[in-house]
Amino acid sequence: MTKANITLQLDADVIRQARVLAARRGTSVSALVAHELDAVVAREARYDDARRRALDLLSAARPRGGRQWARADLYADRLDRHGG
Repeated sequence: MTKANITLQLDADVIRQARVLAARRGTSVSALVAHELDAVVAREARYDDARRRALDLLSAARPRGGRQWARADLYADRLDRHGG
């Protein structure tokens, strides 16, 4: 995989804390940021794939009668039994 550089502007306090965190983890700020961005991109790709598959399944589903229920229809039996 070809690597390329990017420039980020962050609050100085965030950079300081990132350096401390990276040191605790035995890595660099660059590696820490790269790892987190890789995770975000992978998560987004999985979401997009799952959404695409779900939409494909929904579009391929057969209609199941097409009844449009009204609230009164759903509670008519209960109202009849309880004198409503």
